[in-house]
Amino acid sequence: MALISAWPLIFPTLFFLGCFSSSKGSDFHFDTGGSSAVSNQESAVIRGQQQSVATGSLVPFAEKCQEGFYQTASGNCLHCNCNGNANKCLDGSGICVDCQRNTTGKQCERCLDGYIGDVVRGVPTFCQPCPCPLPLVANFADSCHRKGGVVRCVCKENYVGPNCERCAPGYYGNPILIGSTCKKCDCSGNSDPNLIFEDCDEVTGQCRNCLRNTTGFKCEQCAPGYYGDAKIAKNCTECNCRGEPCDSRTGECLAEGPTGTDCPTIRCDKCIWDLTDDIQLAILSIDESKSIFLSISSGVAAHRHLNELNSTVSHLKMKLSEKENYSLFRKNQIDNAKTDLNNLLLDIEILEEQGNQASSKGLQVQKETMETIHHATQLEEELGNMKDNIQEISNKMKYYGIQHELSPEDIIQKLNLAEKMLREIQHRKPFTNQKLIADNAAETAQELLRQVEEWQLRYNETRSLFPIVLDQLSDYNMKLSDLQEALDQARDYVRQSEDINKENMAKLEENEQQQEKVKEQTDDVNSILLSATDTLVEPQQFSTKLSDAIKNVSGFYAEIDGAKKGLQEKLANLSRFDDDLVQQAMEHAQQLQRLADELDWNLHSVDTNGLVKKALNASNVYENIATYIDEANETALLALNTTHRVSDAVVGIDTQIIFRKDESERLLNQAKKLQETADASNDLTVADTSHRIAGTIARKDALKSRLKKAMDKIQLIEQGDIRQRLDQSKLFTQEAVDATMAVTQTTTPMAKNLKNWSENLQNFEHDAVAYDRAVDSAGDAVKNLTEVIPQLLDKLRTVDQKLPANNISASIQRIRELIAQTRSVASKIQVSMKFEGQSAVEVNPKTSLDDLKAFTSMSLYMKLPKDHPQLAASSDRFVLYLGNKNAKDYMGLAIKNDNLVYIYNLGGRDVEIPLDSKPISSWPAYFSIVKVERMGKHGKIFLTVPSPSSTAEEKFIKKGEVLGADSLLDLEPKNTVFYVGGVPPNFKLPPSLNLPGFIGCLELVTLNDDIISLYNFKHIYNMNTTASPPCARNKLAFTQSRAVSYFFDGSGYALVRNIERRGRFSQVTRFDIEVRTPTDNGIIFLMVNGSMFFSLVMQNGFLSLRYDFGFSSGPVLLEDSMKKAQINDAKFHEISVIYHNSKKMILVVARQHIKSVENEKKAIPFTDIYIGGAPSEILKSSSVSPHLSVNTGFKGCMKGFQFQKKDFNLLEEPGTLGISYGCPEESLISRRAYFNGESYISSSQKIAFFPEFEGGFNFRTLQPNGLLFYHTEGPDMLSVSINDGAVVLNAKGTEIQSKEKRYNDGKTHFIITSVSPERYELIVDDKKHSKKNPVRHRTEQTPASAKKFYFGGSPINTQYANFTGCISNAYFIKLDREVEVEDFQRYPEKVQTSLYGCPVDSPPVALLHKKGKNSSKAKGSHNKKVGKDKERTSKATDLKNLDQEMSVKTDPDCQLSKNPKAIEHAHQFGGIANSRQEFDHIPKDFSDRSQFSISLKTHSSHGMIFYVSDQEEDNFITLFVAHGRLIFMFNVGHQKLRIKSQEKYNDGLWHNVIFVREKNTGRLIIDGLRVLEESLPSVNNTWQVNGPIYIGGVAPGKAVKNIQINSVYSFNGCLSNLQLNGRSITSVSQTFSVTPCFEGPSEAGTYFSSEGGYVILDESFSLGLKFEVVFEIRPRSSSGILMHGHSVNGEYLNMHMKQGQVIVKLNNGIRDFSTSVTPKQSLCDGTWHRIAVIRDSNVVQLDVDSEVNHVVGPLNPKAIDDREPVFVGGVPESLLTSSLTTRNSFTGCIRNFVIDGKPVSFSKAALVSGAVSINTCPTA
Repeated sequence: MALISAWPLIFPTLFFLGCFSSSKGSDFHFDTGGSSAVSNQESAVIRGQQQSVATGSLVPFAEKCQEGFYQTASGNCLHCNCNGNANKCLDGSGICVDCQRNTTGKQCERCLDGYIGDVVRGVPTFCQPCPCPLPLVANFADSCHRKGGVVRCVCKENYVGPNCERCAPGYYGNPILIGSTCKKCDCSGNSDPNLIFEDCDEVTGQCRNCLRNTTGFKCEQCAPGYYGDAKIAKNCTECNCRGEPCDSRTGECLAEGPTGTDCPTIRCDKCIWDLTDDIQLAILSIDESKSIFLSISSGVAAHRHLNELNSTVSHLKMKLSEKENYSLFRKNQIDNAKTDLNNLLLDIEILEEQGNQASSKGLQVQKETMETIHHATQLEEELGNMKDNIQEISNKMKYYGIQHELSPEDIIQKLNLAEKMLREIQHRKPFTNQKLIADNAAETAQELLRQVEEWQLRYNETRSLFPIVLDQLSDYNMKLSDLQEALDQARDYVRQSEDINKENMAKLEENEQQQEKVKEQTDDVNSILLSATDTLVEPQQFSTKLSDAIKNVSGFYAEIDGAKKGLQEKLANLSRFDDDLVQQAMEHAQQLQRLADELDWNLHSVDTNGLVKKALNASNVYENIATYIDEANETALLALNTTHRVSDAVVGIDTQIIFRKDESERLLNQAKKLQETADASNDLTVADTSHRIAGTIARKDALKSRLKKAMDKIQLIEQGDIRQRLDQSKLFTQEAVDATMAVTQTTTPMAKNLKNWSENLQNFEHDAVAYDRAVDSAGDAVKNLTEVIPQLLDKLRTVDQKLPANNISASIQRIRELIAQTRSVASKIQVSMKFEGQSAVEVNPKTSLDDLKAFTSMSLYMKLPKDHPQLAASSDRFVLYLGNKNAKDYMGLAIKNDNLVYIYNLGGRDVEIPLDSKPISSWPAYFSIVKVERMGKHGKIFLTVPSPSSTAEEKFIKKGEVLGADSLLDLEPKNTVFYVGGVPPNFKLPPSLNLPGFIGCLELVTLNDDIISLYNFKHIYNMNTTASPPCARNKLAFTQSRAVSYFFDGSGYALVRNIERRGRFSQVTRFDIEVRTPTDNGIIFLMVNGSMFFSLVMQNGFLSLRYDFGFSSGPVLLEDSMKKAQINDAKFHEISVIYHNSKKMILVVARQHIKSVENEKKAIPFTDIYIGGAPSEILKSSSVSPHLSVNTGFKGCMKGFQFQKKDFNLLEEPGTLGISYGCPEESLISRRAYFNGESYISSSQKIAFFPEFEGGFNFRTLQPNGLLFYHTEGPDMLSVSINDGAVVLNAKGTEIQSKEKRYNDGKTHFIITSVSPERYELIVDDKKHSKKNPVRHRTEQTPASAKKFYFGGSPINTQYANFTGCISNAYFIKLDREVEVEDFQRYPEKVQTSLYGCPVDSPPVALLHKKGKNSSKAKGSHNKKVGKDKERTSKATDLKNLDQEMSVKTDPDCQLSKNPKAIEHAHQFGGIANSRQEFDHIPKDFSDRSQFSISLKTHSSHGMIFYVSDQEEDNFITLFVAHGRLIFMFNVGHQKLRIKSQEKYNDGLWHNVIFVREKNTGRLIIDGLRVLEESLPSVNNTWQVNGPIYIGGVAPGKAVKNIQINSVYSFNGCLSNLQLNGRSITSVSQTFSVTPCFEGPSEAGTYFSSEGGYVILDESFSLGLKFEVVFEIRPRSSSGILMHGHSVNGEYLNMHMKQGQVIVKLNNGIRDFSTSVTPKQSLCDGTWHRIAVIRDSNVVQLDVDSEVNHVVGPLNPKAIDDREPVFVGGVPESLLTSSLTTRNSFTGCIRNFVIDGKPVSFSKAALVSGAVSINTCPTA
C-alpha cells in the first residue's frame, strides 16, 4: 500500500532522473506538452474546487465544466487553449472569451490594434503599446507591426516617419517631446496653397511666404505700408500717404510728429517708420511668447517634468566634466606613448618572430576553445532543461499534494519513501528489456495521440455540421410527422368504415329477424319497412355529407377568396379571355419582332448620325406592350376559368340544397304513409313501427335543422357580397377586354408602319426623304402609343379604386413601370416636329410642379422657314405655353414684331422680354438654341446661333423683372397644361400669347433638370407627319459631343449581352468607364448569374464593389474606405476594375490605385452586364437584393465603356432602355443641398450685401429652429433663420419676422430678402414683410471684393442652431456676373452636406390631422377584414384639439413626443432572446377548454408566440413559428397533438389567429379562412397547467423540453388583441424588453419607453474606482436616470437629467459629492448628444457636447474597488437613496455605449426589464 500511495511521487522523480541519465537522450520519454507550468490562476482554481474534473472526463449535461475548461458536444471537458490570456472559453467551440493583457483572437493569440508583441511564444505582457515614437506617453500610430526585426508604424493622419516622430507636411509640432502634438498650419489663408511643404515651420508653426501684402507669425497683419483686414476680408491695400506711415486698420495717414516752440521740427524718413513697425511686430511676438509661457501648466506634472529636465542637465554637466578630465588624461597618455613608440618599434621586430610561433599555437588553442564553448553551450541547455524539469516536478508535487489533500509532513514522508525506492532501483540491473518495451509503448502512444488529434479535428468539423444536419433532420421529422398524421388519419377512416359496416351488418340482421317474426302476418308491412330502411340509408349518407359541407364551408369561402384574388390579378393585368385573340396577338407579336429585327439589320449600316436609331428605339415600345398583352391574356384565361369554377361551385351548392330539401319532403310523405299503413297492423307491429317512425321523424327534424343552419351559413356567405364581387369581377373583366381591344386596334397600324419603314429604308442611301418618312412613322407610332397610355392609366386607376387597398396586384405595378419606361424613352427621342400653323402638341412635363415654382429653366431648338406664304400675311406667331388653364401664372414664348419674346406672369402683370438684339428675320436657315430662365421675379432669355463653317457661336441675352412681391409660379397639378406650336380650339390663351400657331420646326431639350421631348405628349392636334416631315438637325447645332457621352436619368440602363463577343475573360480581365454625376448613390456595373453577382455602386459619393463568384466564404467587399476618390463632384472620373489571375480584384480611379482584395480562385461566371441600373425584378430578387447597398439607378453621364480595352456603343445594344446621347449641363448642376443639423456650405463671391442687396432661395424643413443664411462684415450681420416656425431676417440688428409660424411643415417655401438704404424687406411665399432702415442716409458703395457667406449654418456663429432640411434654387444679384441659380457643387467648403435628394418626411402632426379627417368620413365602416396590416384611425378632431392632444403627450421642453406614434394595443417583441410578457392569472375552466385569439405581424421564420405549462412541463400548450409556418401544439397524455399551417405567415402583414384546445381536440383558425382541426384518442389523465402565461417568448430554460431550440427564442414582431375564452387579457405581471409597436421610420439604438424599464449590463462591464463611460442620447423627456451603480456598502454613482441639466452624483463611503453641466443647446431638441463621464478615484469629470465640468471629492484611503452591476436607463426603486431628486426612468434613445473603450451590446445584457426596445429606436 505504501508503494501504491507513493507511486505518484516516484513517477515525476523517475522522469527527472531519466532526463539527465545521458547528454544525448533520455531512457524514458514522456509527453509533457500539455502539462507545463501550471499558472497561478489555475492553481488557485484547483485549490478552490472540492472535487476536480480531469481533462477529457465526461460530465452530465446538467453540470458545467470548471473554469478554464470547456464542454464539448459529447459532454467531455477539455482545457481552454487561450495562451494564458483568458480563463474562459465557449462550450462547444472552445473560443476564448474576455481576452486579457491587450490580446484578442479566438485563442487570444494576437495583440489588439495599437499594441505589438508575440502572444504565443512570448509571455502575455509582451503586448505593449506601439513605440511610435514613445509607448504610452506619445503614441501617434493607429497600429504597428514587426517586419525584419524592425517595428513599422502605421501613423495617424498628421504624423509621418518610420516611428511617427515627425509632423506631416502642412502641420507643425515636435511629437518626440512629451505633451506635444502636430497641429495644422494656420496662416490665416494668406499663404501659397501650392507650397504645402513650406507652408509653415515644421516645429514652431511660423508661416513662411505670406501673400497678399501680409506679415506676422500667422500672416495675420498687413505688411508695413499697407492697411486693411488680413484675416477675414484679406484686403491689405497700399497706404496712400506719399511714403508716410498709415494706420494698419483704417489706412489713415499718421501725424508727422509734435511741433512747437520747445521742440525742434523733426522729420523722420521711411527707415525710421519701418524700424518702428518692426519694433511693434517684435512687441507683438514678445506678447505672444509671453502668453505662451504663461499658458504653460504649472501643475504637478509640469513641475515633475522640469525636475526631470533639471536632473538631466545636471547629469549631462557631470558627464561633460568627466569627459574633459578623461581628455586630459588621454593627452598625457599620448605623449608618453610617443616616447615609447620608438622602443616598441624595436620590440616589434623581435615579437614578430615570436608571434609567428605563437600563431600556430593560437590556432590550436582557438580550436580547443571552440570545442570548450560548444560543450559549455550544451551544458547550459541541459542545465536549463534540468531547471524546467525541476520546476515542473515541483509544480506536480504541489499539484499532487493539493489533489490528495496531503500535509507537508505527508509529502516529505512519501518523498523519503520514493528516494528509498529509487536507491533500490539503482542497485538493480538496468531495465533493458523494459526500456525497449517502454520505447515501443511510447511510439505507439505518440501514433495514437496523432490519430486522436486527427479524430478531434474531424469531430469538430462534423460537429459544425450538426446544426445543418439537425435542421434537415427537423424538416424530415416534420415531414414524417405530417406523413404519420396522414397515415393515422387514413387508419381512422378505415376503422370508421369498419365500424359503419359492422353497424350496418347488425342492423341488417336485426331487420331480418323482425322480418321472420311478422313475415306470415304482415308481408306488405315488412316490404314497406324494408323499403323505409333502405330509404333511411340515403338521409344518413346525406347527413354525413352535409356535416362535411358545414365543416368545410370555410374551405369553400377560402376557394372563393382565392378566386377573387385571381380575378383581382386578372383585372390588375387588364387581360382579355378570348383564346383566338390571344393566339392572334402572339402571332402578331412574333411577326412584329421579325420585322423589327429585319429593320434593325437594314438600319445598322446606314444610321451614321444616330437619329434613325432613336426613331426606331421609339417604335420598340410597341413590342414591350404587345408582349405584355400576351402575358395578360394568359392570366385572364386562368382568372376566367377560376371564375367559372367558383360560379359553378356556388350553383352546385344551391342545387344540392334544393335537391336535399325535396328529398326531405319526399321522405316525410313516405313516413306519413308508413304510419297510416302501420295503424292496421297488430299491436307488436304497431309499436315497433311507431318506434321506427318516431326515429325517422327525429332524424328528419335534425336533418331539417342542420339544413337550415347550412342554408343560413351559405346565406351569410352570400351576404358577404360574394355574388356581387363576382358580378363586379365580370364587369371589370369586360372593361379590361374592351381596353385591350382598344390597345390592339391602336397598335395594329404600328405593324404596317414597321413594314413601310423596312421597305422605305431598303435603299436608304443617305436619302433625306427616306429619313423623313422614318421619322414620320416614328411620330405616328409614338402618337398612337401615347394616346393609348392615358386610357390604360385611367383603367388602372379605376381598377385600383375598386379593388381592396391591401390586395393591389404586382402586375399593376409592372404595367406602371412599363408605362414609365415608355414615357422615359419617349422623352429621349431627339427628333423635331414640324408645325404648319394649325397643329399643336400637349406635352407631358415629368418635372415636379413644386420644383418649377421658384426656378424654371427651359431649352429648345428652333428652326424658322424662309419665304413661307403664311408668314408674309402674319409674322407674329405663338410658340409655347406652360401654365394654368385659367391663364394665371404662366410662361410662354412668342414671335412679335420680328423678335422672339419671352413672356411670364406670376399672378399680376405680364413681363415681356423681347430679344431685340437678334431679329427673327436675321436667323439662319438651320436650328438655333433658345433657352429661357426665371429665378423668382427675374427672367432671362438666351439665344445661341451656331456657325455652319466653324465652331464659333453667336450668343444673345436679354433680362427682365417682375415689379412687386410676386415671385412664385403657382401651377396646380390638375389645372396645368403645356402646349407647343399651338393650342386646341377650345383653349383660350392670355392676350399676350393669343397669336396664330407656329410655323417651323421645334425640338424640346430640357425642363429644369429633366430631358423632355415633344414625343412624350398627352395629345396632338392636326399633326400630320407625312405631309409635314420633321426637319433634320445638323451636328453644328450640338454644343456637346453626342458620340462619346450617354445620359442616364436614374430610370434607364444599358444592357450588354454576350460581352465576350468583343473580348475574352482571361488572366487579366478589365472593365473601364468614365462617369460624371452630382448625386450620392447609383449603380454603375451589375452582373447576375443565379445566386452569383458582381456589383459596382457609388455610395455616398464613393465607390463600393461587392461580388460573389460562388465563394465558399460568401461575398467579398472592396470599398474606398479611405475616401481616396470622391466621384460625385460633377466631373468626369475614369474608373477601372481589374480582375487578376482569377483571385485578385483591383479598383482604380483616374489611374490611381484605390484598393485591392484577394479571394478564392474563381473565374468570372457572367455573360451579360448591366450599366447604370437594372430592371426592378432583378434589383428586387432575393438573390441580389440583400447584397446591394444601393438599388437606385445612376443619374448623370457616362462615356468610354470598355471591356478588355474594346469599345461598346451602349445605344446600339438591343437591351438598352431609357438613356440618350449627350451630357446636358443643366442636369449636372447641384441646385439643392440637404443639411443634417451639423452641416453647412460656404463660398466667397463678389456680392454687395450692404447697402443694397437682393437674394432668394427655397427651403424645406420639419425643425422649428435653424440658421438658413449668414454673412458678416465686421459688426454688421445679415442672416435669415427660422425661429419657432417663423422666418426671421436680421439685417444690422434690425429683425423682420413673418406673421406665419408654420413654415416647418415639410413643404417647400420661397424666401426673397432685399436690403436698400430705405427699407429692409422679407418676402415669404409672396407675402411681404418690411421695416424702415434706421440708417436712412445712403452710404458709399464699397469696392468690389469677394464676400464670404454661409448656407445651413456657420462655424463662427453660436447664436443659432444649424439648419436641418433642404435649401435649393438660391440666387443673388452679383457685381461681376448675371443673375443665375447657385451651383452648390462649386462651393469650396462643404461640411457634411448632401447635394442630391431631400430626405425630409411629412410632419407627424399633419399626418395625424389627415387621418382624423379621413376617419370622420368613414361612417359605419367597421367591418374590416382581419389579417391585413391596416392603419388604426381615431375619431375626427380639429387641428386645435390635435395640438392639445400632442401637447399632453409631449414634454414642453422637448421637440419629440414622449410617446412615439404606435399601433393601439399592439406590442413589439424581440431584440433579445427572452423578450416576453408574463400573465399570472389563469381562469378556472382553462383545463377543460381554452380558446385563444391573437393578431400578429412578423418577418421572422422562427420564434415563440404563446406558451404555458405545469411545473415539470409535462402538460403544456403552445403556439410558435417554425420555418415561417404557424404551429399549434399541446399534449394529450404522453402524446403531442401538432397542427401546422401549410402557408407561411412571416410576410410582415397582420394576421388573426385563433387556436382552441378542447380536451383531446385542437383547432387552428387563421384569418377566418383556414380551419385546421386534429384530435388524438382521449386519455383519463388530468390535464392541469399553472402560471405564468408567456407571450412573445419564455423565461430562460423554459420550453426546451417540448420545442426545438430555434423556436424557443423570442418572437420578433408585433402582437395585439390577446383574448382568452372571449375576454381580453390586459393585466401584465412582468415585462421584459417589450415596447409599443411603433409606426414610422426607425434607426439603430436602444429605446427606453415612457412606461419605464432598465438594462443591467453583463458582468464583464462594471464601474470601479477608475473608469470612462461614453454614450449618446436623444431624450424625449427632460428628466430621467441615465446610469446607476450601487454597492452593498452604500456607495453609489448616479447619472441623471433634471430639467435638461445633466448631473453626476456619487458617494465614495465618506460623503456625497456631485458635478453638473447645463448645455447651451437643449438636450431635448430631437438630435443626438454625446455624454462622457470619467472617474479617477475621488475626481469625476462630466463632458456634455464638449462642455466640461468636474468635481474633486474627499479621498477615501480605505476605498475598495468593488465590481457591482451597472443599470442603464433606470433602476429599481429599492436601490435609490433619498438624496436623489430624480427617480424617473429615462425616456428616449441611447446608442454607442462604451465603457473603458469596450463597446457595450445591450442585446447581450444580463437583464432587460420593462418597456425597452433593443437595437430599434423610433425617429419620429
